[in-house]
Amino acid sequence: MAALSFFSPFPRMSAPAAPTRRVNVRTPEVMERVQAQVETHYRSQIVERIRARGSEVTVGNTTIRLARDFGFCYGVERAIDLAYAARKVFADKRVFLLGEIIHNQEVNRQLTEMGIVSIPVGHHEEEVSKLTAEDVVIVPAFGAETNLMKLISSRGCIIVDTTCGDVMSVWKRVRQYAKTSFTSIIHGKAEHEETRATSSRAVGDDGSGHFLVILTLADVDYVCDYIRQGGDKDAFLKRFPAESHSVGFDPDLHLIRVGVANQTTMLKSETEEIQRRLKQAILDRDGPDAEKQNFQVFDTICGATQERQDSLFGLLKHPLDVLLVVGGYNSSNTTHLVEIGEQQLPTFFIRTADCLKSLEQIVHFDLHLKAEKESYSTKLAGNDPVTVGITAGASCPNNLIEDTVLRVFQLRGIDEAALQAALT
Repeated sequence: MAALSFFSPFPRMSAPAAPTRRVNVRTPEVMERVQAQVETHYRSQIVERIRARGSEVTVGNTTIRLARDFGFCYGVERAIDLAYAARKVFADKRVFLLGEIIHNQEVNRQLTEMGIVSIPVGHHEEEVSKLTAEDVVIVPAFGAETNLMKLISSRGCIIVDTTCGDVMSVWKRVRQYAKTSFTSIIHGKAEHEETRATSSRAVGDDGSGHFLVILTLADVDYVCDYIRQGGDKDAFLKRFPAESHSVGFDPDLHLIRVGVANQTTMLKSETEEIQRRLKQAILDRDGPDAEKQNFQVFDTICGATQERQDSLFGLLKHPLDVLLVVGGYNSSNTTHLVEIGEQQLPTFFIRTADCLKSLEQIVHFDLHLKAEKESYSTKLAGNDPVTVGITAGASCPNNLIEDTVLRVFQLRGIDEAALQAALT
């Protein structure tokens, strides 16, 4: 049986080993049922009404301000829609998901309850090798590595590819780098599903391309120093783990011509600074006449990621006592919102409203410790007026924002009826 793939507005960028045929399952009947179910699970009328009032609501001495843009982006909505549609269309088949559809615990829990089986990261190839042509495999919004896509196709599985179009745009760019003998310098997290998928395409269709993944400004400074003056190749390769660079990567050879790309959910300002520093290193080494020959860069930050970062900067222009950032702890774009917020005021990265244990006690994820912890804050306690800012990344549904809004007001002694009255 040939592998199948859902109809998609984006072209498939992977090259499966077996022939594919497209099946348009996004019929009006299916999508009407999907939309009804998705709205039941994730929509929030309270959030919509707050947004309609300028994203701010005050009840008594408590004010909540929402960022202008937060929550599900188009790519996330599309991925969820396709996953829900897959379960409905293939109701009589086993449906598997490579890891998580997006980085949000609530969304993935819903899919599990619908009978979609998640194949844990680290066990993809082992488990996929056991599948048959009667099985359905959902590729998440981050995409999947080329070797895994070929394995799925070789098993004859039905493929539901929900890869985000912005991610595919990055793949197109790094493939072009490989074709023109440019090494892809990828700003991202080497272990992240999206970066792994991008790296697998940066070697090109014939495997002759190269890549290097860098995460921090310290990483890029190290690379820039090597570009300018060379260095100890063995020390260079020890600094960057094997998964951070292509097989056979040689900094003496593969830093001559470089093209910059990025994981789409990185902090925009940091990506731009990395681009600037790499360009300057090439200019310092080769001079302005050789810049175009040896350096390329294209903006591959996701538009939704940029909107949410810009919206948070806008929210922070107003006085706030506390900022709550809601989302999955492994969500890259949400993490960067936390980084922005904590530079200015007390910021708590919470998974759900349940993390707000009391006015003083908050369970949250500490980016520096890379662990969840409990903190005690007096910002929400007492009877003094308080203003709470709330935002979320592109993978957080509005119902979790509503839960957080209700919980803040509840802790401040304000029930839902009073909030509803303020929103009329």
